[in-house]
Amino acid sequence: MAVDIQPACLGLYCGKTLLFKNGSTEIYGECGVCPRGQRTNAQKYCQPCTESPELYDWLYLGFMAMLPLVLHWFFIEWYSGKKSSSALFQHITALFECSVAAVITLLVSDPVGVLHIRSCRVLMLSDWYTMLYNPSPDYVTTVHCTHEAVYPLYTIVFIYYAFCLVLMMLLRPLLVKKIACGLGKSDRFKSIYAALYFFPILTVLQAVGGGLLYYAFPYIILVLSLVTLAVYMSASEIENCYDLLVRKKRLIVLFSHWLLHAYGIISISRVDKLEQDLPLLALVPTPALFYLFTAKFTEPSRILSEGANGH
Repeated sequence: MAVDIQPACLGLYCGKTLLFKNGSTEIYGECGVCPRGQRTNAQKYCQPCTESPELYDWLYLGFMAMLPLVLHWFFIEWYSGKKSSSALFQHITALFECSVAAVITLLVSDPVGVLHIRSCRVLMLSDWYTMLYNPSPDYVTTVHCTHEAVYPLYTIVFIYYAFCLVLMMLLRPLLVKKIACGLGKSDRFKSIYAALYFFPILTVLQAVGGGLLYYAFPYIILVLSLVTLAVYMSASEIENCYDLLVRKKRLIVLFSHWLLHAYGIISISRVDKLEQDLPLLALVPTPALFYLFTAKFTEPSRILSEGANGH
């Protein structure tokens, strides 16, 4: 195979794009940025991303997809009030919005029209921040080689958030206006207003910290799910199994946290060795059981009452 020989590329992410191929002859262009959907190989040639995402990649995308849904549910519960009967319908609508947004995002991604994406393998943290590795051969002129080396894990999250926001603005106001009769006019749309704040925050978070989140999200899930479960059980004055079983809502919250625990454990282990990693899921109920066994020593109800009285 004859290949056009040119000077080697500088920089970590600069590559040569294939211009012409005729049989065994390949002609490459000058060293520069790779087109979208391609990344450089070890020989500094731009190669198309043809691999399927690994399990860990899907778990990362699932985590980023869960963030707006969990925030939706939190603010819906926060602003709906105890007497409102609309919270359940809003929860279901938020789940529907995020699910449809996820499906549409997969359908519009390459290859278009199927629930499957092709991707480039994430090799190191710098793959997420190629803009920081543009070379300056003469320390004056910068060769711009910024491209999505982790295609499409970086941009697909932005597309998903955009669809979530559009679907929310189309569906949620109509639903809230129809069924949120138990709330005042000023309170009906507060959960929607909250989303208009947290979506830009999530977007900036992905733009700046996407690479860090990719490597840290399993630990973030475990820590936050443990903290929120402890806070919820103490705020609800749950001190024994009876207090936990007396309301269905408490069981739903408990099982939801167990699912998050399992998600974090699977993400950390990556299920490389299935027979060794699956027994770790037996640890999922441990935090809740530990809380119930030790609640009698801490007495969260007494702490809460003292805090309310200002002592």
